[in-house]
Amino acid sequence: MKQISQSSCSYKTSRLAMLPSGCALVMLLSLASLAISCTEQEKRSLLQFAAELSHDSGLTGLWVNDTDCCKWEGVTCSSKRTVTDVFLASRSLQGHISTSLGNLTGLLRLNLSHNMLSGGLPMELVSSNSIVVLDVSFNQLNGDLQELQSSAPVRPLQVLNISSNLFTGRFPSTTWEVMKSLVALNASNNSFTGQIPTMFCVSAPSFAVLQLSYNQFYGSIPPGLGNCSMLTSLDAGHNYISGTLPDELFNLTLLEHLSFPSNQLEGSLSSINKLTNLATLDLGGNSLSGNIPDSIGELKRLEELHLDHNSMSGELPSTMSNCTNLIIIDLKSNSFSGELTNVNFSNLPNLKIFDLLQNKFNGIIPESIYSCSNLTALRLSSNKFHGLLSERICSLKSLSFLSLVNNSLTNITNALQIFRSCRYLTTLLIGKNFMHEAMPEDDRIDGFENLRVLSISRCSLYGNIPPWLSKLGNLEVLFLYNNQLTGPIPDWISNLNFLFYIDISNNSLTGEIPTALMEMPMLKTEKVAPKVFVLPVYRTQSLQYRMTSAFPKLLNLGNNNFTGVIPKKIGQLNALLSLNLSFNSLSGELPQSICNLTNLVLLDLSGNHLTGAIPTALDNLHFLSQFNISNNDLEGPLLITGQLSTFPSSSFDGNPKLCGPMLAHHCGSAETVFSTKVTKQTDEKVISAIAFGAFFVVGVLYDQMVLSKYFG
Repeated sequence: MKQISQSSCSYKTSRLAMLPSGCALVMLLSLASLAISCTEQEKRSLLQFAAELSHDSGLTGLWVNDTDCCKWEGVTCSSKRTVTDVFLASRSLQGHISTSLGNLTGLLRLNLSHNMLSGGLPMELVSSNSIVVLDVSFNQLNGDLQELQSSAPVRPLQVLNISSNLFTGRFPSTTWEVMKSLVALNASNNSFTGQIPTMFCVSAPSFAVLQLSYNQFYGSIPPGLGNCSMLTSLDAGHNYISGTLPDELFNLTLLEHLSFPSNQLEGSLSSINKLTNLATLDLGGNSLSGNIPDSIGELKRLEELHLDHNSMSGELPSTMSNCTNLIIIDLKSNSFSGELTNVNFSNLPNLKIFDLLQNKFNGIIPESIYSCSNLTALRLSSNKFHGLLSERICSLKSLSFLSLVNNSLTNITNALQIFRSCRYLTTLLIGKNFMHEAMPEDDRIDGFENLRVLSISRCSLYGNIPPWLSKLGNLEVLFLYNNQLTGPIPDWISNLNFLFYIDISNNSLTGEIPTALMEMPMLKTEKVAPKVFVLPVYRTQSLQYRMTSAFPKLLNLGNNNFTGVIPKKIGQLNALLSLNLSFNSLSGELPQSICNLTNLVLLDLSGNHLTGAIPTALDNLHFLSQFNISNNDLEGPLLITGQLSTFPSSSFDGNPKLCGPMLAHHCGSAETVFSTKVTKQTDEKVISAIAFGAFFVVGVLYDQMVLSKYFG
């Protein structure tokens, strides 16, 4: 900066206020610049951190050595030239965290979350004399956390978030003795072992939040947690915690969130009413027994109640109506029974999700449920409800997800006439009801303009595939399996431009496989819009699917009475993952075009009258992991090596003219030579693809196929 001469700016040094305005401004700006510039030591510490990263996402280009580090991106300084904040979340940073950050003696807040950092967490940061908020969540940090000895000086740390990393080993215990200001600790989604620590309940009087979910903690819930008198949130779900809820836990009267899902807890909820500030109670996936106590009505602030996947029983208490702030009630997979009319649902205006899947409720669906105007998801599947559906169900103007599978409902025509007025339905699952009724063919059935998933399966319905299905322009997933439908597949099916999962197996459909099926747009492209279910669909307690795009592209026409040949145009459906044409009366040769379906994981053509040789190009279906052509009239040699040679002999049984080393009928030498020539085409890429298909893709497909039972 140029020196300001007295001639150009006449002033008295003792009277700054008398400076000419222009000169005063220059002086003040210069002083301000000096006030916010960081020290050389802090600059070096920051540059050292960046230099030790293996991928800094352009950070070193932004942090220039000859500039003021207080102006660097992600860095904030105090008025005393001290770096107080480093915020570098979601920058795709890779490498380890340098210990040099511990030299920032005035650092208060450090956020390196949502990157790809690895290695250990430097103790210089955990034991810093200045840091109050440390967030390194959602990285790939690993190893053990070192202990701080109880004799160490008190540290100022208030918030520590190390969640979603790869930390292992026993969780520290003595460290928390010197963290007397600790307020919140999140160590979820790691692999920590040991028992739940309680030391902060004694050493940190303001401790309020403890999150330890998705680890490997074991043992019982320590009674010492009852000393955390300021605790508002306690989450230790998805561990191996056993025993009962200790009485001391119910002394935490400030507790707002109590969450221990997917553990091994047992006992009852008899004292839950003492936690009058609870907004969330999540004890799903345990071994709790008994009923929901009448005293639950004292939890006036309760918003979420999750007691799913336990061994609870009894009727729902009428006092549940007093929990007027309830938004979610999840009681699936228990043994609750009785009628729902005990509860006056009209007192629950905020209720959005009500899930009673797999219980023993009976009677009719209570009319008061239809007063819950904000309800978006209602699942009453696998209970004992009976009778007709009420027209009032479509007063639920926000209803998007409805599952009534496996009850004893009657009059499907009436039901569909009602559902057509539910304009916002995206998922409708009503299978295993309306037994032995006629499939409605009334053209007046319309609406359903937003429907994406429809299941009317396992009903033994008779009749044809109804024409009103052609109006479902947004349909993506269709289940009509296990009925008694007859007649052909209508040509209009190709007009359903978004349909990619078609299961109409186990019916009595006739005619040839229509060429219209070969024109399905979504079976030709791998694109699927990720539409989200309001409720997850479960295969097991821990495996859930929230999007329609999780389903494979599937065409299942098995167990019908289709005749004729497999259309040559089937090779156009190159996005298919699963093709099942088994147990029909198909004839002719396997079309060469079927070899174009290179994404196939499952191919089942068994139980037909197919003839001729197996196309050698089938060996190019490298993802194929389930294959069955048994019980046909195929002939010729099987390949000695390659993809088809990986399947058991049962995949080929019932074809007496087939020969090969894995079959009872061995081929002659000429045929063996033919097979050997094809063998030479197999290379390492093929082997890798086979392994990938066998161990990954088939797992995904199998999970999805098992899911169909939840769609009824």
